[in-house]
Amino acid sequence: MAIVPFSQSKPSRKSAVYEGIFGDVSILDRLDDFRKRIVRSCIAIAIGVIVGFSSVKQVVDFVLQPTRNALPAGSTLIYTQPGEAFSLYIQIALIVGTVLAMPFVMYQLWRLIAPLLPASARRFAIPFAFFTTLGFVAGAAFTHYIAFGYMMVFFASFNTPDLVFLPRLGDVFDLYTKMLLGMGAVFQMPTVVFFLSKAGLVTARFLWRSFRYAFLIIFVAAAVITPSGDMVTQAIFATPMVLLYLLSILVAWIFGKARPKPAAE
Repeated sequence: MAIVPFSQSKPSRKSAVYEGIFGDVSILDRLDDFRKRIVRSCIAIAIGVIVGFSSVKQVVDFVLQPTRNALPAGSTLIYTQPGEAFSLYIQIALIVGTVLAMPFVMYQLWRLIAPLLPASARRFAIPFAFFTTLGFVAGAAFTHYIAFGYMMVFFASFNTPDLVFLPRLGDVFDLYTKMLLGMGAVFQMPTVVFFLSKAGLVTARFLWRSFRYAFLIIFVAAAVITPSGDMVTQAIFATPMVLLYLLSILVAWIFGKARPKPAAE
């Protein structure tokens, strides 16, 4: 009886699954690639943090400006913990470093998931890094210049001679950060729809027909992710989400993959 060498034996089902997912690259090589890209992203963020520390005072003034503009006369920001202000500087420097490194981090993320995508979709590495960064920056700008300022004006409107509005520094920045991350994620909607439509997974007609359900889901999602439970903040979150959904319909209509028409009988 002939002995079949181990190297020529039939691969196991588990190995076949890994080969189907990662191609000719072994799972250990894929994990090593994952580790390298995580390390590169962390190094890029660390460099961004160092750059952010060089002008952190100006960034702190910029971040707190909407709150200061909304404060009534005689009110000011306060901090009650010894290391609260220093912690704010550290967190802002970290955010600045992340924003500066985001194009590189998004590119590393794309290179990581590229082997899982069809060959025709791998050419979108630079558009993916650009549009995801642009969406986050647009969401951050909307938060800083519009949403957060109006929300602080609403909260400060309850200031009376007997009830003085003196917001704590840590609470204000925590709310600002949550809104910044939330809006940064929300503004990724057109980018996600762009890639889904290029892949033929969604169409403008499907999105338009689903608008009523999306409208309901948007307000439910806004109620869940809203940092505070008031209706004003919920509306501030929901309004751009509705507008971005309509923009996503336009994106899917322009860039969507045309589906073949049924053959005539």
